Amino acid sequence: MNLVFLIFAGIIIGFIAAAPIGPVNLICIRRTLAYGPLNGFMAGLGAAVGDGIFAAVIGFGVTAVAQWIEGYSLYLQVVGGILLLSFGIHTYVTLPDPTLKEQAKERASEPSSLMRIGVSTFALTMTNPATMFGFAAMFAGLTGLAGGQPTLLQAAIVVAGVSAGSALWWFILTETVGHLHTKIDARVMRIINHSSGVAIALFGVAVLGHVALKFL
Repeated sequence: MNLVFLIFAGIIIGFIAAAPIGPVNLICIRRTLAYGPLNGFMAGLGAAVGDGIFAAVIGFGVTAVAQWIEGYSLYLQVVGGILLLSFGIHTYVTLPDPTLKEQAKERASEPSSLMRIGVSTFALTMTNPATMFGFAAMFAGLTGLAGGQPTLLQAAIVVAGVSAGSALWWFILTETVGHLHTKIDARVMRIINHSSGVAIALFGVAVLGHVALKFL
């Protein structure tokens, strides 16, 4: 398989996996508007690392790991649903105070805070096994297009491309939204917090509801 084709294919797969609007996208948009592009990008980067791990599991054919994830799928979904509810409630009750806006931005830009939000979105991504099965479908399609079974080196190139493509989406998203954050006042930010908080919490309720139905 051609090297350029593999890199390009990996980037496209990563971009497609990250782009659909979901809870992580909402978290990134909200944090970008509240604290600036760097904070939002770090939230997205956590998800990109998670995407890279799922892509590696599929790309390198780590069957045992894939089966372990599938076996604990329900438990992971429960954890993910609880995380989403927590994110949603926290976002909803976070009411911006204009007098503390600059201090909040400074705290959110600290390395410890940036690391914390990255770890949070990484955990959120890793508790969604559906992402792995999505990569499985896309990798199967790529193998069909390219023909033949890929080597470990080829798989590594595609996995690196997936991580890069996912990170590229978060960079484009946060930079685009970042141009708006200076124009957002406390009233608009409150509306954004409430609406995104409700939406994220509803994602959590949907996940937990889906799990509950399997036990009925």
